[in-house]
Amino acid sequence: MIGINTIEEAKDFLKNNKIGSIQDIETSLAKSFSKLIQAALEAEMDNHIGYTKYDWKNKQIPNSRNGHTKKTVQSNYGKTTLEIPRDTDRDFEPVMVKKHERQISVSIEDSILSLYAKGMSTRDIDAHIGKIYDINISAEMVSKITNKILPIAQEWQTRLLEEIYSIIFLDGIIFNVREEGIVKKKTVYIVYGIDINGMKDILGIYIGEAESSKFWLSVLTDLKHRGVKDCLIACVDGLKGFREAIETAFPETEIQKCIVHQIRTSTKFVSYKDRKEFCNDMKPIYKAPNEKAGLEALDKFEKKWGKKYQYACDSWRNNWAELSTFFKYSPEIRRMIYTTNRIEGFNRILRKSTKTKSSFPSDNSLFKLLYLIVEDNTRKWTMPIKNWGLIVNELSIMFGERVTKYL
Repeated sequence: MIGINTIEEAKDFLKNNKIGSIQDIETSLAKSFSKLIQAALEAEMDNHIGYTKYDWKNKQIPNSRNGHTKKTVQSNYGKTTLEIPRDTDRDFEPVMVKKHERQISVSIEDSILSLYAKGMSTRDIDAHIGKIYDINISAEMVSKITNKILPIAQEWQTRLLEEIYSIIFLDGIIFNVREEGIVKKKTVYIVYGIDINGMKDILGIYIGEAESSKFWLSVLTDLKHRGVKDCLIACVDGLKGFREAIETAFPETEIQKCIVHQIRTSTKFVSYKDRKEFCNDMKPIYKAPNEKAGLEALDKFEKKWGKKYQYACDSWRNNWAELSTFFKYSPEIRRMIYTTNRIEGFNRILRKSTKTKSSFPSDNSLFKLLYLIVEDNTRKWTMPIKNWGLIVNELSIMFGERVTKYL
């Protein structure tokens, strides 16, 4: 029972709440639970804006309380109506009762995991929980609680996937990991997929060796073992060895190299005085209405800049087969595949939540945190891509039975 630890306390509870039946006990417990959660929410708001409700003299920031919003949630004690505090900046996100959450429990472990997924260190979580909820836990205890997530993360990494993905995006992030007493740089590769119904998902997290066809083949083989039979388009940023690996694992998959990365590569050694004109002359290549017009624009570009920056022209021509894939599609699909911005945007979330970590003690420690960040963010992915009906109709025309048999 809430706040009841002895028989005497139980007797006082029964007396003070006029208990006459089991239903009365349940009702009283629900009221006590509601008051406890409400108090925790108010304490979280105090911590968020830096002063208590009537302690306006200590107010040091423009942000202020802005009333409450009523919210009904389901708990172990039945339905409970809470008043969620609001602030004028609209950036208050309670930990105890998260936004859009309708099922709550009193498990402090859930709060600890949520804070850990936001990038807080074990010691910061210890201090935060103690300050807000007046609960004393050690940094070691926080570590033990977060370690419980590792088997769940490993199970997630081996879960069955969809049989077909319309588009997959691949990109890597570098982290420092301690190994045998030495801090080494390791690249974590994220596989981001959009299935045939337009739903987004993170398919896997792979802490890898240097990019090579062998490594990428192991990643793609893992996806096949987990149930993936086909992938229509793979969007990459020039990953080494990926072309050879995809041709082995999914030989019918089309590859689209990131145009934005190609532009960066082309301008890498262009002098500052030429850069603006150089970039303007490059635009007609990738903004052309079709591949033929794109090649004509490339010819014109090379004629003007070839003598001075031949490496840039050669880069476009050598990679043209994988840079020009998007030309065959409508603007809706072009916007999705011509750049890897979609996965890079997600990777920015990972970087933001891990920026306080100078290094990780092990691969498992890194994997555990990335999994929690992925879970914390992908739970919001409940709707298909905008205009997916038009997109899947075009894909069914382009790829025929490879798509239609899954619709």
